[in-house]
Amino acid sequence: MLTQTVAGRTYDFSHAVGGRYIGQPCSLAMGSGDLVYALLRGSELIGNVPWNRTGSGSRVAKITIPTEPGDEEVLSEFGKYGDGEGEFIWPTGMALDDKENVYVTDEWMNRVSAFDKEGNFQGLWGTTGEGDGEFNGPAGIAVDQDGNLFIVDSRNHRVQKMAKDGRFLAKWGRLGSGEGELDSPWGITIDHQGFVYVADHKNHRAQKFTPEGEFVASFGREGSGQGELNRPTDVAVDPEGDVYVCDWANNRVLAFAPDGDYITSFIGDAERLAMWHQQTVDANADVIKARRRVSTLEPEWRLAMPRAVAFDDEKGRLIIADSQRGRFQIYNKVKGYMEPQFNL
Repeated sequence: MLTQTVAGRTYDFSHAVGGRYIGQPCSLAMGSGDLVYALLRGSELIGNVPWNRTGSGSRVAKITIPTEPGDEEVLSEFGKYGDGEGEFIWPTGMALDDKENVYVTDEWMNRVSAFDKEGNFQGLWGTTGEGDGEFNGPAGIAVDQDGNLFIVDSRNHRVQKMAKDGRFLAKWGRLGSGEGELDSPWGITIDHQGFVYVADHKNHRAQKFTPEGEFVASFGREGSGQGELNRPTDVAVDPEGDVYVCDWANNRVLAFAPDGDYITSFIGDAERLAMWHQQTVDANADVIKARRRVSTLEPEWRLAMPRAVAFDDEKGRLIIADSQRGRFQIYNKVKGYMEPQFNL
């Protein structure tokens, strides 16, 4: 459904952005204006572009995503596969501070790398372990209004609060399925009031906490039906307090009201190929013929293991990292939507 109105909200599918410049997006963060930072892994860049590198393709790409399809552009990229300074083995989460400095977690190296907005390496910190400031599979990362980092320490089943220079500040969470307990948590976000939301991966829910780690609310339960989740990987919150959870194993994103009531699901509506995908198809006559022989192209419209989600407050749009399809799918949250009158 390209446009859906439910519970007083209207979501309208806009377009998809992806193709040969985008590998497997595993995190994204909103920059200023049309700028989106995308954390990518899993494939090499292809094409004669000045930032082309060799290796696995682990990198951060700076992409402009305007409101009109076809105007997107890759501006630059930084980082590469490796275990040196400014390199990643298995990057997982990414966040920006108010100066658009970039912080990237590496769950293989158990560390956080910092870059400035131009991609210049600034430093790294973190070691393997269970102690304060140590990590075992750091995943999601978020920055609060004071510039502190909240890092999901996934296999230690906790969240750690740290300064931007790596100093340990606080921690909360433990393994379990009760309120406030976590099992292999993944994504994280902070809303405009400072509340912290965590995608509780193996507990099949998202949880809301105070900045001090006190449990506030839970969203979703295990399953594949309405309002149910299967291994969620990320969470986002819009200015009205609606909560969006990346339902990874169910191939969708779920929307919840601030009180936890289920609103709707996004399953993917990319009926038209993204610009860079279309260019790849147009360059191969055999692919064009093969696409015309299938009974339906609908499967490629849909999300496939979406990994991350973000809400663009400035433009009022939800951006979903459609990881296995190498693209982003974008939905506008429309205010003042009026149904057309067809009986006049």
